[in-house]
Amino acid sequence: MPTIHIVGMTCQRCVAVVEEALGRVDGVRDVEVNLDSGTATFSEEKPVDMTAVRQAVADAGYRVA
Repeated sequence: MPTIHIVGMTCQRCVAVVEEALGRVDGVRDVEVNLDSGTATFSEEKPVDMTAVRQAVADAGYRVA
């Protein structure tokens, strides 16, 4: 399961926004975002383009560290 560190999350709404954004990336499944650690993990249904993952997070208003 890939784990990414996300900068800028401050509340549970942020968590929901990031989970939704990552869930729309082709091949990403079972997204779990942890506010306390500032991380997101997910399963890959097929190889995932990490550039698309970073872009989805950026488009949601956050940044992958």
